[in-house]
Amino acid sequence: MKKIFGIVLMLGGVGIFITSNMFFGIMITVIGLNMLVTEGTEINLENKTYRSLKSILGINFGKWKPCPEFEYISVFKTKEGTEVSAYGATMATFKNDIIMLNLFSKGNKHLTVYKTEDKADAFKVAEHFKLALAIDVLDATQKESVWM
Repeated sequence: MKKIFGIVLMLGGVGIFITSNMFFGIMITVIGLNMLVTEGTEINLENKTYRSLKSILGINFGKWKPCPEFEYISVFKTKEGTEVSAYGATMATFKNDIIMLNLFSKGNKHLTVYKTEDKADAFKVAEHFKLALAIDVLDATQKESVWM
């Protein structure tokens, strides 16, 4: 829904820019583009490096860093909310239930590596990380956390 809203704002902003108000058109286009930006983490398991990245229209930005020594991966449920705001006012809020995977290293530091709405998919990815990094999986999707 967020991407659709971002595309509509972007196209509407371009239309306003062309037909009437240049400043307002640029503002609406920038808000639309901002909604199309995605953030995430990319891990290269062969080189043991990772990067936090931002992507807009398929172009990735981020610097590669060496991976810390990960202790375990946690799979848990949470709610994700996205607010669209302009000039300090919230225009819309989008919320949905998601399952996240975090890799934890020493000092209880974590790195979010995956988000999904499908529990089976989350555990499939967690199992891949378990095998690739030789770490344990913590199932925190229920009230009682369980080591797998």
